[in-house]
Amino acid sequence: MAETGARVAGLAELSRLYGVRAAYRDAAGRPRRAGAEAVLAILRALGAPVERPGDVRAALRERRRELWGELAPPVHVAWDGRASAVELRLPASRADAPLRATLRLEDGDVRGWRVALGDAAVVAQRTVEGERVVAKRIELPGPLPPGYHHLRLEGAGRTAETLVVSAPTRAYGEGGHEWGIFLPLYALRSRRSLGIGDLTDLGELARWTGERGGAVVATLPLFSAFLGQPFDPSPYAPVSRLFWNEIFADPERAPELERAPAARELLASPRFRAEARRLAQGELVDYHAVAALKRRVLEELARAADPDAPAFRAFVECAPRLHDYARFRAATRRLQKPWPAWPEALREGRIGPGDVAAEEVRYHEYVQFLMDRQLTALATADGTRRARLYLDIPVGVHRHGFDTWCERALFPEDVCAGAPPDLFFTGGQNWGFPPTNPETLRRSRYRYFIDSLRAVMPFAGVLRFDHVMALHRLYWIPPGFPATEGAYVHYRAEELFAILSLESHRHRTRVVGEDLGTVPRAVRVAMGRHNVSRMYVLQFEVYPDARPTVRRPPRNAVASLNTHDLAMFAAFLEGADIEERRALGLTGEAEARAEAEMRHRQVVELARFLTTRGFLQGTPTPPRMLDASLKFLGSSPAWLLLLNLEDLLGEMRPQNLPGTGPERPNWRRRARLPLEEIEHDPDAVAVIETVDRRRREQRTDHA
Repeated sequence: MAETGARVAGLAELSRLYGVRAAYRDAAGRPRRAGAEAVLAILRALGAPVERPGDVRAALRERRRELWGELAPPVHVAWDGRASAVELRLPASRADAPLRATLRLEDGDVRGWRVALGDAAVVAQRTVEGERVVAKRIELPGPLPPGYHHLRLEGAGRTAETLVVSAPTRAYGEGGHEWGIFLPLYALRSRRSLGIGDLTDLGELARWTGERGGAVVATLPLFSAFLGQPFDPSPYAPVSRLFWNEIFADPERAPELERAPAARELLASPRFRAEARRLAQGELVDYHAVAALKRRVLEELARAADPDAPAFRAFVECAPRLHDYARFRAATRRLQKPWPAWPEALREGRIGPGDVAAEEVRYHEYVQFLMDRQLTALATADGTRRARLYLDIPVGVHRHGFDTWCERALFPEDVCAGAPPDLFFTGGQNWGFPPTNPETLRRSRYRYFIDSLRAVMPFAGVLRFDHVMALHRLYWIPPGFPATEGAYVHYRAEELFAILSLESHRHRTRVVGEDLGTVPRAVRVAMGRHNVSRMYVLQFEVYPDARPTVRRPPRNAVASLNTHDLAMFAAFLEGADIEERRALGLTGEAEARAEAEMRHRQVVELARFLTTRGFLQGTPTPPRMLDASLKFLGSSPAWLLLLNLEDLLGEMRPQNLPGTGPERPNWRRRARLPLEEIEHDPDAVAVIETVDRRRREQRTDHA
């Protein structure tokens, strides 16, 4: 028994040292704990040498040596450029030895000084494998300009390199009482688009929104996707968070069209136009057919593009991973299988000129260049009242995508991210994509995280950070275990928030954190401290048995009626989403009845609340409830009100139903009306005018 107890205690200590939390409370507040085998599997994925329980003791010794044998941390945060203390760890026998410190600032300036460790106080000490180790703190000279600075320490028989992130405490952005429109770009259609909404359509929607007083146009992630073999159109499982999905490019706005007669001939072809019209008329996007159609034109444009043109060369030089990405996509297209099934050399990243067609590589480099130019044009002020782009960065990437191929060490093999059991998913959720290893991410000085932000922020007036809880912790599900047997793995939130804040100021991008689901209190405290907006969704804020029964949106929030994963407002009122989940077997009969009863009470209470507050007059019909709910949100202190354009059209079907796959057409459904008709739809225009008036009144009242 004593040996078993020691082993359990050892596993708990090893988990703590690796940031694994096996015990937690779920969304209902019930205590849960992952089993020992699941915890061991997660520890192995994090790099701990534990094949079996008997390995824990040796792994503990190794982990302690690793943590206490490090002279300085790989990353250090200096908030607002103030002087700050870096903690050093040294053998007690050398704790007073002099150190040489060199701080190379991002702008090239160098500061050097000698550190008198004998004058530094001991802040901690412990014995590690028979040797006493002490921790001391040394002050960095301040103030530091915002940026990424590199500290080098030499002495006491050791050297260390630390990335010093000097960042504003609060992310970019103030002001408020604005509104915007949300619609997935694939769902947006116009009479001119080639089978799917494109960036020109998005620009038109942004113009129309801006002219009516809107500040932003929001859409789902636009990153590259597998639309061939393999196939996965989900915007939340991108091939890469560094590159774009060229299906959204508008070939008719490409400058290369002037010197590409074959592309012009193709675009003017009656047969091509008829196929484009046919594809645009379908209720669902046919990604295979649309991608093939647009690729025919894009290939001709790529052939006509001048690889030596200054603009193209400058783009390539600023995108060091572009050539690798293009080779990866070319190899995927040639082999028609995921990269883990490739020949060993290609699988390990050695793709030579003979392995892929040069023309295919050039195609992928060109379409990224085209997307970059068209996104830049959208994001650049041109004297119009066009709304800013509100873009989205997913928390994960496709398991077989480019990012997992080129950043092999960063993504643990076979582990999946997900969510623990909650009221909607009693078996938990397995999202299918791999999490990032927090240790590897930190030791790489967050290069991939920084690059991911820099890929999207130049174009985003607002950036929604998907599952913002992942800055603190992420639920890991080890291979071979159900989603109920996962555990939380913790990340260095302070360092991630510092990078997020610094990049937001550099790109003048306001940051929104998607904080729906199981949210520890510390997450929202950190969001408030760092000016990362939270999300307020009305469906989640009606509590018939509480006081107040309907909570008001906080000031630093993005308010909305729903999200892309939730019921449309009309379906919410009728409980149609509950019936759909019951019919698909996602909810049992008893649970569905209980949920339907609670929903009825929510809708009744929402109608009563809106009536007593003067937002609703008359019978609570769905159109009146929509108008009243938006008046309520429009009159709130929330800095941004986001309107789902499909709610204004009375749509009942959601864009995505979590927990479903091929049995349901997720990420494919088009908006009911084309853009040209939406712009003149009297009901939609009337709601927008009411919202704009409410928002302007709020700005005036708080001026």
